[in-house]
Amino acid sequence: MLALQTANYEHPMDEQSGKHREGEAPRKDGATVISLVQRGNLKSLESTLRKQWRLGQNIVLCWSADERGLLVLFVPHYFLGNYCAHPGDDGSDNEHFVRELISGSRRKSREDLFAIAARLDVAPSFIKLETALAEEPAVQGAVEQLIKRYGISYVDCRGVLLFDIAEFSLFTPFEQASQLNSLSYSMNSAYNKLQGKGVDINFARTTTGDGYYVWNRDNSPTANQDLFTFLLLVVADNAVARAASRGNTVPVIRCAYHAGSHYELYQAEGVNPTVFSYIVGDVTIDLARMVDLARPHQVLVGNFSAQVRRDDGSVESMRAPAFVKHCSRALGTVEGIQLSGKSIVSMRCGLTGENEVGERRAARRFRVIDKHGLSRTAYNLELDIEFADGALKLGLEGANLDFDEEADDMAPDARQQPAASIDKSIEDLASLLRNLPRDRGPKE
Repeated sequence: MLALQTANYEHPMDEQSGKHREGEAPRKDGATVISLVQRGNLKSLESTLRKQWRLGQNIVLCWSADERGLLVLFVPHYFLGNYCAHPGDDGSDNEHFVRELISGSRRKSREDLFAIAARLDVAPSFIKLETALAEEPAVQGAVEQLIKRYGISYVDCRGVLLFDIAEFSLFTPFEQASQLNSLSYSMNSAYNKLQGKGVDINFARTTTGDGYYVWNRDNSPTANQDLFTFLLLVVADNAVARAASRGNTVPVIRCAYHAGSHYELYQAEGVNPTVFSYIVGDVTIDLARMVDLARPHQVLVGNFSAQVRRDDGSVESMRAPAFVKHCSRALGTVEGIQLSGKSIVSMRCGLTGENEVGERRAARRFRVIDKHGLSRTAYNLELDIEFADGALKLGLEGANLDFDEEADDMAPDARQQPAASIDKSIEDLASLLRNLPRDRGPKE
């Protein structure tokens, strides 16, 4: 069942009357919760949606409020694929139409819903409720969550991470479990540390078997930057954990950050949809291809364009090099965060090639050619962390990578060449932490 108690909004009173709105009840902290009557409506709605969902046979596209309940558009799960495979009768792009339909809010006006039904040639379904749904943010937000759980969503651009454990298949099952748990801990630790600095990342993750896809459920202009900061802190926490560990309990990781489009869905688990979502699309495919060609300890950044919020509050779309520079300037957020008892004095990151002297000062790019012969470009990220009594360099330095100056791609054998600086970096980090207890990391 949907956790209705989580749908709380800070709109407890009507601005004119000063009274609490219908469907909401006050809380001591000033927020509001959904009333018992509206909770009954939502439970009834979920029960009906589950029956119509039919173990995943059908999906919900959109809905419209009615004085006696809801109007909902259901289609078979294979419908959208077939519909998008052909242009509309008037030559219009059906795939673009569907993407617009399942992006953002699913609530439509009555007129729009019937127009959509006519274009798709499907009949709306009516779901009767005991009372009308309250026009309140908490109630409407809960309905949106329900509709999306029984449907599929499209996001035009979102930052996503991929963490991959190097040589995962060579370890014993116990070591594999330990390494996945260690990587999961690094993510949880980074989340807690950033939350303590006022950066609240509503991150979600799905396993790839030997790693995780991670994204920020929030899709605001600051979400991509927050996720990038999260990536850096996870990489740092993982490196510190490796220096303080014994055996093969902490993984060597390679990772990538990219922004792009994807679909989001909730898979069936038994007879109900899961409460956790999964993503698949261009961004996950690009990340997988990038990481396939990455070397252990390497951090790659895709060639993308994403929106960020500038210091003056304006929103601007930035290409990857400008995005990384913007994020690096904002890394003062992590100052004072402790890694294994050592406080971060400063953290900086940059793309290989940006600070070189001479005519070429632009970030160097790799050309990633996958098994299908498709080409993508990516950048190499370098990270510098300064502590009070030492410094740490993470990622791979440009001196250890082969670039084709003319084509800006990765040499075919680049992955096979030893990373001379990696052992030295680990030794430096171990030396930095040698006097600390050999534990997993800072205690929360």
